[in-house]
Amino acid sequence: MTRGISVAGRLIGQGYRPFIIAEMSGNHNQSLDRALAIVEAAAKCGAHALKLQTYTADTMTLDLAQDEFFIDDPSSLWSGKSLHKLYQEAYTPWEWHAPIFERARSFGMIPFSTPFDATAVDFLERLDAPCYKIASFENTDLPLIRRVAATGKPMIMSTGMATAAEIDEAVRAARAAGCKDLVLLKCTSTYPATPSDTNLLTIPHMRALFNCEVGLSDHTFGIGASVASVALGATVIEKHFTLARAHGGVDSTFSMEPDEMAALVIETERAWMALGDVFYGPTEKEGKSLTFRRSLYVAEDLAAGDVLSESNLRIIRPGLGLPPKYFESLLGKRVGRPVRRGTPMTWELLSPDDAHLSQQATSRTGRG
Repeated sequence: MTRGISVAGRLIGQGYRPFIIAEMSGNHNQSLDRALAIVEAAAKCGAHALKLQTYTADTMTLDLAQDEFFIDDPSSLWSGKSLHKLYQEAYTPWEWHAPIFERARSFGMIPFSTPFDATAVDFLERLDAPCYKIASFENTDLPLIRRVAATGKPMIMSTGMATAAEIDEAVRAARAAGCKDLVLLKCTSTYPATPSDTNLLTIPHMRALFNCEVGLSDHTFGIGASVASVALGATVIEKHFTLARAHGGVDSTFSMEPDEMAALVIETERAWMALGDVFYGPTEKEGKSLTFRRSLYVAEDLAAGDVLSESNLRIIRPGLGLPPKYFESLLGKRVGRPVRRGTPMTWELLSPDDAHLSQQATSRTGRG
């Protein structure tokens, strides 16, 4: 098991409740009031962190609208837009970051962001960001990874599209540059993603391969993939979040609404609690239920010397008599005294001539 990490005093690891990140992205639709409302809604849902993205259109791409700078894939959510125009619509104005961070902290949430270049890292450092996220599309940008690692703060890195070799290269670069606390997020970089493309079994493999905390950046609909990921060891869950998908926006289609986020927080915590430990036998709370197991009971009034048979010895509930495994060996044996119907069967009820059964049972099982 990895040792776990701390982000702004919040412990993250397999011994702690899953760390839930609400990703605002561009769902503010260029309204600061809406952005602050998203923060409040995420807090009320129980999310532990609020994440932004820090860039401008000009730090992301060139202002061109042809060739590879134009999205002409008809299956894309953003078909018909240039990259520059898309980022203009989606970016969070840098002057909004401080009030958004302040609002998140006022609700006890951890605010942080994804920087997309060194200027964004410098800006976020001035805001005292407690950790950083590397987006899937930037996980091969080793200069950016080194710049973030040099802050000495925890780094959360999405692994969408990356091969194991590319992840290894990014992890080595981060650690060499000073990153001590790293979380890798299994991610499928399609929007939305399908469950069949999510490959959650990568999570425990990734944990073993890179010896760090591992989570899920989840772009699927609903909460099923996220809950399942916790069972496989995910300690961090990131989901895009909006007030209402009907309001539109660049990421609204695959973003969670408040009732879904609230369910995510509850159900991932339940999944984590259900993991427990490797354990056999009755739990402390199950102890009382042992009474309702089946056991052997005398089912008819018997006189001394009567023979036990299938009609007068039965396997029934409750469980205060001998275990059912002794049923066959007791048939044909005699009771040594009168026995009332409804008496739990014990070795002491047998006649002295059949008392050797008790000794045999004790020698086989170590108890009566």
